[in-house]
Amino acid sequence: MTTTHGASASPLRFLVIDVGTTGLRAAIVDDDLDVVHFEYRHNPPSTPFDGLVEFDAAHLASLVLDASRAALASVDSPVAAVGITNQRASTIVWDRATGEPVAPGLGWQDLRTITECIVAKATHDWTVAPNQSLTKLGWLLANSGDLDGRDLCFGTIDSWIARTLTDGAIHVSDGTNMSTTTTGMRIADGSAWATDRLAEFGIPEAILPLVVDSTGVVGHATALPGSPPIASLIGDQQASLIGQGCVEPGVAKLTLGSGAMLDVVTGAPPPSRIERSPAGTYALPTWQLGGKLTWGAEAIMLSAGTNIEWLRDDLGLIETSAHSHDVAQGCSSTGGVVYVPALLGLGTPDWDYGARGTLVGMTRGTERPHVVRAVLEGIAHRCADMVDAVRADTGVSVESLRVDGGMSVNPTMIAALADATGCRVEVSPTTEATTRGAAFLAGLALGRWDDVTDVRHLWRPSRVADAAGGPEAEQDRHVARRRWSEALGRARSWYPELSALDF
Repeated sequence: MTTTHGASASPLRFLVIDVGTTGLRAAIVDDDLDVVHFEYRHNPPSTPFDGLVEFDAAHLASLVLDASRAALASVDSPVAAVGITNQRASTIVWDRATGEPVAPGLGWQDLRTITECIVAKATHDWTVAPNQSLTKLGWLLANSGDLDGRDLCFGTIDSWIARTLTDGAIHVSDGTNMSTTTTGMRIADGSAWATDRLAEFGIPEAILPLVVDSTGVVGHATALPGSPPIASLIGDQQASLIGQGCVEPGVAKLTLGSGAMLDVVTGAPPPSRIERSPAGTYALPTWQLGGKLTWGAEAIMLSAGTNIEWLRDDLGLIETSAHSHDVAQGCSSTGGVVYVPALLGLGTPDWDYGARGTLVGMTRGTERPHVVRAVLEGIAHRCADMVDAVRADTGVSVESLRVDGGMSVNPTMIAALADATGCRVEVSPTTEATTRGAAFLAGLALGRWDDVTDVRHLWRPSRVADAAGGPEAEQDRHVARRRWSEALGRARSWYPELSALDF
């Protein structure tokens, strides 16, 4: 049972530190999971060369402290605990004694280790992707100068922030951030380190963090006023899943950011092999409690909001991202125009890195609103592909989608998503549901709630969209999906040498 609104329960507030790819938030969240106040700090990575994505970990730490102290100063009472959620797989190595990073951090998008991934597949039949931490860490240890004799620590963003907040007292990470899916360093079921992989890439176990539960007090944030306990650590997509109450099979969450991630709890047994499923999804550890991982599935879209940025910054068809809704309302349909959002290739289910963005079906009568609407509907169709893939790989019947991320506030996008998927679409009350999930897990650690399923009672969507019903609407959906499939075929394998890559 939930104790959230019990007569004897006094309100609690939590500080949630949410580190994304291009910036970070420090939010004060109450125990209704409403954001009371937040501070944002812009912190984009650098790209010194094409395919390289780096960041200054020391600067990130200073921004986290600055934003956290500002957020704490905004409220008149101490917070009960701190929760940390973060972009997954970004990789940092630092000196244990001094806390100084030995090199720039490598962002999850960094592609410098593609060759190592190809070699690992060819020589060991290991499925290793360049966005995982394994090859990034091996590269840092081999290319960061003379590291002999130094006591080093490796961590993903959660480890680094926990180290920062505790003045170096702890070196931990949770099961979602250290999972095989994220790092490539654990055995398939996530229960232990994959020692053969560590040895192959020259990684000593001594530098790895202690793997802890996603909820539970692991230390105190002595670098912050009041030294509140750190009570949750979790990867961003898993935090969003929990924050939107998707803690049982059948209810999926979709985060529409620069890319898009569709996640669902399946309750399936742990995987026995580290590999992509037949329909292009990955086994996903959704949280760790009592040393045990709960499992789900994840589908990935490589470019979602990036397409809106392209319309805005490169084509000049819209003034702001929000303006895409207004422009798209200038027409009732795309007039036969179809857009495939493959600016960075295709993820689930195709995993075609050589596919490229494709706009087809234009005529002399095609105008700006048709193109903008086609881009929004193309993103929706890619999301429908991901829903189909999750259903095929897991057998879970996904009937509703809970949606967060920047594009979730776009009414045209939400309506198109409902029509393309045939699902009921419920929009998160905050675009950053990650914050809600990390706050809930911190409260769970303190006994505010009894079980992870209690978060279901805290879900209050800001709006709901249902797919158009009836035989005519179903026929329209069938025609639209068939036309989409034809356009998708034209986008595939534009660069065959890239399409041949398989991670």
